[in-house]
Amino acid sequence: MGQNNLDYIQLCQLDDIGESDSKGFTVTIKGKQENIFVVRKKAQIYAYKNSCPHTQAPLDWRPDEFLDEDKKTIICALHGATFSIEDGRCLQGPCNGRGLQSVTVKVSEETIYLKII
Repeated sequence: MGQNNLDYIQLCQLDDIGESDSKGFTVTIKGKQENIFVVRKKAQIYAYKNSCPHTQAPLDWRPDEFLDEDKKTIICALHGATFSIEDGRCLQGPCNGRGLQSVTVKVSEETIYLKII
């Protein structure tokens, strides 16, 4: 990967997430469990903590289901707030200008890695 492998956790293979699809993960970072999710859109990968900024509830309405029916926005299962896939900003709902917390990922040799430092 060109950087210290200790800085990254392997999440999955790129092909494990279809185009315009999403996948959730629970990872342990510095002894603490974190829930994150990854969205693949137009050959880009976006990743966020799986926590609504309004209630801190998980966003997915079923395992690995973070997108609306049209797969154009991220949607909160609890109250229907929608968020931009590209930057996590709240588009509609009771989030009062707050957005999703992004996490850093990279793709190397068809594998998605989460940066932990």
